[in-house]
Amino acid sequence: MKKFDKLPEQFKSDEVRPYYDILRKKKGSLVLKRVFDIFVALIMLGFLIVPIIVLSVIVKTTSKGHVFFRQERVTTYGKHFKIFKFRTMVENAESLGTQVTTDSDSRVTPIGRFLRKYRLDELPQVFNVLGGSMSFVGTRPEVPRYVDRYEKEYYATLLLPAGITSLASIMYKDEEKLLSSAENADEVYVDTILPEKMKYNLEYTRSFGFFSDIKLMFKTVKDVVS
Repeated sequence: MKKFDKLPEQFKSDEVRPYYDILRKKKGSLVLKRVFDIFVALIMLGFLIVPIIVLSVIVKTTSKGHVFFRQERVTTYGKHFKIFKFRTMVENAESLGTQVTTDSDSRVTPIGRFLRKYRLDELPQVFNVLGGSMSFVGTRPEVPRYVDRYEKEYYATLLLPAGITSLASIMYKDEEKLLSSAENADEVYVDTILPEKMKYNLEYTRSFGFFSDIKLMFKTVKDVVS
């Protein structure tokens, strides 16, 4: 980890410092986490390359547009990166509505709805994990406009890499349904849902441990198939 005085300015607060001090004492777990990410990502890529190719063909032939959706998100220390997903919405969907998706969102394609239900749209994120911008477990990365509205304490979640799965994403797996009746989905997300998700994300950061990450991965698999 960087020294505290070398962190971006928004991280140098009394609200973030306790989380930083906790993580500084877990250097071994942090190294193990990265080694595990690389090792498992390489193994998964061997198994997933064929499904990824098949799904790429299906996405391309069932709706107009690119196969992959790349969007700017925020990860460790506030660094911006491009997240990889299978495209589940119509082309240029971001210009047609909010940056959050509701349950009845008309922008979602038929195959996209299936991919989202079983989280298959996130398979390409294995490349983000290999590149180091993401981990298998960690706070789900937000778009910059939402991060710009973070409370000071929320920046503590960016001391670790963004994750493919998290306890918050499991607890709020029906987030789209919660937003479906909202008049302004963006505002409801930032003012109501995000603070609740951050309670889980901050607790994860506070109690981070390598083996708890493994348990959360198994919990995610169980949740998806159930």
